[in-house]
Amino acid sequence: MTPPPLGVYLHIPFCRQRCDFCAFYLEIHRGDRAEAFVRSLVQEIRLSAQEHVAAGRTVQSVYLGGGTPTALATSQLLAILSEIRAHFALVSNCEITVEAHPSTISEQDHIQLLEAGVTRISFGAESMEDSELNLIGRPGTVHETIRAVGRAKAAGFTNVNLDVMYGLPNQSLEDWRQTLAHCLSLEPTHLSCYALTVEEDTKLATDIRRGRSPAPDEGLQIEMDKAAEQILGDAGYERYEVSNYAKPGYACRHNLLYWTNGEYLGLGPSAQSYLGGTRFGNVADLAAYNASLTGSRLPIEDRTRLSEEEQLRDAVIFGLRLIQGIPTCHLHQHAANYGLSSVTAQLLAARLIEKDGERSRLSPQGRLFADTIAEQLY
Repeated sequence: MTPPPLGVYLHIPFCRQRCDFCAFYLEIHRGDRAEAFVRSLVQEIRLSAQEHVAAGRTVQSVYLGGGTPTALATSQLLAILSEIRAHFALVSNCEITVEAHPSTISEQDHIQLLEAGVTRISFGAESMEDSELNLIGRPGTVHETIRAVGRAKAAGFTNVNLDVMYGLPNQSLEDWRQTLAHCLSLEPTHLSCYALTVEEDTKLATDIRRGRSPAPDEGLQIEMDKAAEQILGDAGYERYEVSNYAKPGYACRHNLLYWTNGEYLGLGPSAQSYLGGTRFGNVADLAAYNASLTGSRLPIEDRTRLSEEEQLRDAVIFGLRLIQGIPTCHLHQHAANYGLSSVTAQLLAARLIEKDGERSRLSPQGRLFADTIAEQLY
């Protein structure tokens, strides 16, 4: 039986500066660091194509995330994509996504990326109000987002995503509605709407602890989530995952792999992989990453072989994030495996999880507490 196609994720660890809320592994961009990284990533692509169970598998999606992939020169991004094509068999309609900060991509960059086969561009807008961007330490302006979307469409991109956040410091419900309206005026095919969360060891966490910034208001965030569902639904977007909305036919195929227990190979420092029932991750340190690959060794730091019960557990927890939900039999089998039948019964009784025929899903109320429910079922 032919195994299903993989996704390939490439973590580009550079940004111009760290936003106040960001806890991802990243490095501040410098030319020499970027050149060394690209050399290492090319080596990792070559080694991975030979040594992983990914060898010989077709690839249905390639996703360049970060960090800020467009902090690299476009010529470097094209070299990375060329190396992927040289060593992996991409399906004919492969979805290739590049994340971009609006201020780091020019009209010519868009044209070159499209010519190189990139099919989807994802802009980190975060907000459509400059004052809100300033309060979360996010560089750039709303004007740059508007200009970047226009350039992408002028170049020929037909699949454009905007990432936005709600529950920002001092953001009102009406402010959030205005951000959504402004996004809709740009006619993206996809919107990702994330509630601001406070991660440890971030500037935002320090500012909240010292009283310099208000903590997110959970009740207000719930109202904002409801507003997004109504406004985007009325505009023709389908909510297909807790945080993601798409025009029909434009759901992100790569991210769907994560939520449907699909397999993917992660490349770059801190990137995570799931192949053949094994989860493994790369070292989250650029110097160590480079050193490993200079020595022709894959930079894998940890590896965990999942039992069938653990694979089902992950499929249930990630799958519940999807609006279509999961087979009810999977939910009950997972509960039986981990002694969680009473927890599942409570979630059903509280109507946080609902059954619809042979499938179970988070209810609209349950989606507001998706992370808490995931912790209960883990």
